[in-house]
Amino acid sequence: MAGLYLHIPFCRQACHYCNFHFSTSLRYKDDMVEAMAVELAQEAPYLQKEPLQTIYFGGGTPSLLDDAEAARLFEAIHRHYTISPGAEITLEANPDDITVARVTAWKALGVNRLSIGTQSFFEDELRWMNRAHTAAHAKDCINLSLAAGIDNLSIDLIYGSPLLSDEGWRQNVETALAFGIPHLSCYALTVEEKTPLHKHVATKRSLPTDDEKQARQFLLLMDWMQEAGYEHYEVSNFAKPGFRSRHNSAYWKGEPYLGIGPSAHSFNGRERRWNVANNAQYIAGITDGTAARETEQLTASNRLNEALMIGLRTSEGLDLAKLEADWGEAERKRLERALRGFIEAGLVRLFPDHAQLTKEGMLRADGIAAALFVG
Repeated sequence: MAGLYLHIPFCRQACHYCNFHFSTSLRYKDDMVEAMAVELAQEAPYLQKEPLQTIYFGGGTPSLLDDAEAARLFEAIHRHYTISPGAEITLEANPDDITVARVTAWKALGVNRLSIGTQSFFEDELRWMNRAHTAAHAKDCINLSLAAGIDNLSIDLIYGSPLLSDEGWRQNVETALAFGIPHLSCYALTVEEKTPLHKHVATKRSLPTDDEKQARQFLLLMDWMQEAGYEHYEVSNFAKPGFRSRHNSAYWKGEPYLGIGPSAHSFNGRERRWNVANNAQYIAGITDGTAARETEQLTASNRLNEALMIGLRTSEGLDLAKLEADWGEAERKRLERALRGFIEAGLVRLFPDHAQLTKEGMLRADGIAAALFVG
């Protein structure tokens, strides 16, 4: 199984919390699309001719591409890659970019799944985040997508902001559920360095996040989604049966993928590499054949630690039999010893063939994984 990720590094405006690579200037958009088409041709051998099971347009804001630009990228994909029948093809879209005409055009190109950056259904929160869309957009875009024939929808929601009460969080989730959205990605608001939000908190223009409130809202979320019949298949992701993100699930299973565009990462099982996070440098490097990227050869410890982190974040948990087959009986015994304290604290459940985080353990997934690392 192989996946393709395309990073579209443009946004209409900067969300205050975001630390992804993007530009609010569209000056290089045409050049960027052409450079990405060239990189698609250059890097086709990376996946060793494996058919693409998933394609994901992320960013940034892929819905800022006009129809001709999106078609140019799809043309390059079809020319240089084989797309498996029934492949999942996702495009991230902002609510204010969604119209029936735009969704119809995306569908004609092959897009069969939309990931919509809703974040909240409340006007005051959206303004505080500096989102470009309104609360009305957040609701209308779902009906527009369904009317255009794409019902495999995911929406992003953020919890734990200073403006969001527990009751407001319940209303956000209930609104999504009322639409029948089959997939939700829900993230705690984080204050990342070098973002406007970080500066606002440092200068006391905004309240800091409250860890206790975030933990409480995450626990409430897990209960609500379980009651609604959704699978909590990864720490931040919930899906109706049959609607898991196949692209992201492949990341968590360690499947190979190719990243195209500035800041995009690639993985082939032996190494990770990533393109420069600078639009002008990326375009220049692709154009003159000296692509600016870095590569990390994965050591045995790197690969084991990634397996531990990824496994713990999923509902299936750590596959102990596979871990033993890949790393030996001694490593399985070491891991089981290291888990004892977390089991006693009610953060991990140990089964004969796997170890799984409890709901309370999900709150500390990264810390628990780090405590298990080797090297």
